[in-house]
Amino acid sequence: MVLALVLPLVVIEGWGQAMAGLPPMPTIEAIPLDLGRVLGAIFGVAIIAGLMGLVQMISAREADRRLVQTGYSPRTLLATRLATLAGVTIVVAGVNFGVLWLTVEPEAPLLVFAFLALAGVVYAFLGALVGAVLPRLFEGSLVVVFLAMMDAFLSGDSPLAADVPDFVQYFPLYHPKELLQSAVFDGTFAAGDLAFVGGYVLVLLVLVTAVFGATMRTSGGWSA
Repeated sequence: MVLALVLPLVVIEGWGQAMAGLPPMPTIEAIPLDLGRVLGAIFGVAIIAGLMGLVQMISAREADRRLVQTGYSPRTLLATRLATLAGVTIVVAGVNFGVLWLTVEPEAPLLVFAFLALAGVVYAFLGALVGAVLPRLFEGSLVVVFLAMMDAFLSGDSPLAADVPDFVQYFPLYHPKELLQSAVFDGTFAAGDLAFVGGYVLVLLVLVTAVFGATMRTSGGWSA
């Protein structure tokens, strides 16, 4: 909880000040300071949501197995945990949105909040997937943090990340960042980016469900 409240302040302003010292970007009209704060907000949401997804999946693993053995449906358990995770992610997105709004006045505040929440849901499901595949807190945390840092850096607009390969557009934060950036600076969004993120969430949901189900089957407590 402390991390969720303090990290947005540090990350949003830290990214903003870091990018404020970079040279002007010919393809980007936004002020580097504001652009850095926007990227800091989406990174803050992603890393907190990703770690929450990881921790929830690992901490509930044994309890879920016992519940399944007593007759609970694994799909119901997973749906409950993911719904809870999505709800907490929306709160985290709200905190980051509030901090961002204090420093950057967005053109479309509701869209900004929605796209931050969407980025958080993507990473919450990613964290849950990592937790299901790699049920070790330390190693899983390293994977989530490294992925979020590289994702936010390569998906962002900066002179250092200008020549990244085309496959970066398939990174988890690339299209959420495009949506967020357009909503903040122009008050618009591209339907193609939104559709891509929706598909991304759907694929992650299928993967998490499959891995979670396989894990429960391994325990010998249920059959599909």
